[in-house]
Amino acid sequence: MYSKESYEYNSQENRRLETAIQKMASGDKTALADLYERTHTAIYAFIVSILKDKNTADDVFQEVYLKVYENAASYTAKGKPMAWLITIAKNQCLMQFRKVKATESLEDVEELWTTNPDVEERMLLEAAFKQISDEERNIIVLHVLSGLKHREIAKILDLPLATVLSKYHRGLKKLKGILEENANE
Repeated sequence: MYSKESYEYNSQENRRLETAIQKMASGDKTALADLYERTHTAIYAFIVSILKDKNTADDVFQEVYLKVYENAASYTAKGKPMAWLITIAKNQCLMQFRKVKATESLEDVEELWTTNPDVEERMLLEAAFKQISDEERNIIVLHVLSGLKHREIAKILDLPLATVLSKYHRGLKKLKGILEENANE
């Protein structure tokens, strides 16, 4: 159950994060340090869970906080600063995938296809992930790949625990259905 105390903590923490973002928009670099200190663990875990490579994740992680600082003025306070940060992280990960994809040659892709039997499964899973909502995908990734607990995810995304749990289970059910459908084709 989502307690009043955890709601108040989330509200206070969200206000602190939003204040830090507002200060960054005014050029306050110390506010970036405060925001980083409060959010770096969750953001890094999210990035690593998507990229699966710590070296690449380290580079993208730095880019995320640069983007946060650069775009602080465009942030609209809606009480969900972690959702904004996660979106920036997700976008930076997608940019990284595009960079890698642009540099891969067709021969490399063909070699992967013929030598790695898991590539087809991975492609099916990626296609299935595209068919569920962003929120469901983020919750599944944060839980399954990052190892975060549902309560932690609820705090990060500023959602009620019941919503996180239902979206997690609904997303898994959708993924299972999509994968079973593809397996039967």
